[in-house]
Amino acid sequence: MRQVDTPRTPAADGPVATAPVDRPPVLVTGATGRVGRCVIDLLTDAGVPVRALVRRSESTATLPATVEVVTGDLTVPASLDAALHAVSTVFLVWTAPPQTAAAVVDRLAARAQRVVYLSAPHRTPHPFFQQPNPMAALHAEVERLITGTGLGLTVVRPGMFASNALLWWAAAIRADSPVRWPYGAAETAPVDDRDVAAVVARTLTEEGHVGGDHVLTGPESLSQAEQVGIIGDVLGRPIAFEELSPDEFRRGTPEAVRPAVDMLLNAWNAALGQPAYLTPSVADILGTPPRTFRQWAADHAAAFTADPHPTN
Repeated sequence: MRQVDTPRTPAADGPVATAPVDRPPVLVTGATGRVGRCVIDLLTDAGVPVRALVRRSESTATLPATVEVVTGDLTVPASLDAALHAVSTVFLVWTAPPQTAAAVVDRLAARAQRVVYLSAPHRTPHPFFQQPNPMAALHAEVERLITGTGLGLTVVRPGMFASNALLWWAAAIRADSPVRWPYGAAETAPVDDRDVAAVVARTLTEEGHVGGDHVLTGPESLSQAEQVGIIGDVLGRPIAFEELSPDEFRRGTPEAVRPAVDMLLNAWNAALGQPAYLTPSVADILGTPPRTFRQWAADHAAAFTADPHPTN
């Protein structure tokens, strides 16, 4: 376990209080993912001992040197035993098929007291989140399993991530090409990954969050075409948005991702004609408003202009 001699003052959007030096480590699964990696930074900045669960040891190069790294895999429940030793709190990001969920949760219940689970807003009464979704069904089952054990559970439910714009549109924007996309008028409320991570860090380290069920959104409802326009504003040049039909979009995607594509198409179609679902949860928990999509775009502008895989 990492020992902390002088705990550091946390950042404004990090945990509220620094940790005592004899505190047991917080186990972070999904440690190299976009939320888990940011959670680790916030916890370590606050002086909280962190143990990171990774599937492959070579994936840990970017983790802080003070983080204890343990190799394990959610598909092999017995491999988690070392990671769970002397742990009381776990940040669980489910990144595996459902078959081992019950066995993993049983191991968590035998060794930990509290779980913060990164789920999805599948209970949210908005058509965007109510379409058939295998991942939502899996999240619901994991939540049910955890609740059944008596573990203290906090559920964090981010909506659409702002960072999806990188996966979806950055290549076209870097090439100075139009963004060709379906359902440009469909509105979402993109939430910044950093705000999600800050909420997770708070709920992992503060008392009083057991039983919490937090749907996280950005502060504004924006159509997909408006989001592309904001990126163009930030970059100082117009970006053309060309509407694709759902069938055109589906034909242009690999067969392996068609289920996820169909899920998104159904969700965007259901969202047409109404604003996105908004919640005050980020502000309520952090005491500061969530970052806007424009702020996210400004902070990530280089990703829309620079080659992500330079040859030199």
